[in-house]
Amino acid sequence: MADRNREAITEKVREIAERVGASQGIEIVDVELVGGGRNRVLRMVIDRMPTAATVAGSHMDSAATAATTEFPNVPAPTGVAFSGVTHADCEFISHEVGTILDVEDVIPGEAYALEVSSPGVERKLTKPREFERFVGQKVKIVLRRPVENQRHWIGALKGFADGVITLEPTPGKSVLIPLDHVEKANLKFEW
Repeated sequence: MADRNREAITEKVREIAERVGASQGIEIVDVELVGGGRNRVLRMVIDRMPTAATVAGSHMDSAATAATTEFPNVPAPTGVAFSGVTHADCEFISHEVGTILDVEDVIPGEAYALEVSSPGVERKLTKPREFERFVGQKVKIVLRRPVENQRHWIGALKGFADGVITLEPTPGKSVLIPLDHVEKANLKFEW
């Protein structure tokens, strides 16, 4: 499958999934179509849209509280905003989006497998709104080109504005990283 065709398909899938997810407060983090022939896999990563508490700076929303209540012997991690995605959310998106994709024949050709999952605690960060959402969290960033002679950075995400990430790798030291220099970024969970 040509890359251009694959991109058009994933964009159409994203549009459908965002429309379906919005009604349930679910955001589509990533859509990817991989493989070929009978081994094609459509992967969708979903998350709960930030709650008022998360946006206001609380790093544990009601889903995190519910998780620690449901599993009292598991310590609640600090410094990470829980996604709050449930099995039911994944099932809902899989069923609703899968039905639309099949009815509209969005993915032509042979069969494909649909996988829907949460982004996990070390989720990828790719969009400006994700960097804005996770200010205050620890992140790991790999750059296409070095900044201050370094391509790999780990530190606290202190801010994001005008396409520039402010990272604090050590207390009191700030590094400015243009988003277009970022090859890969994700939250860094402290185990």
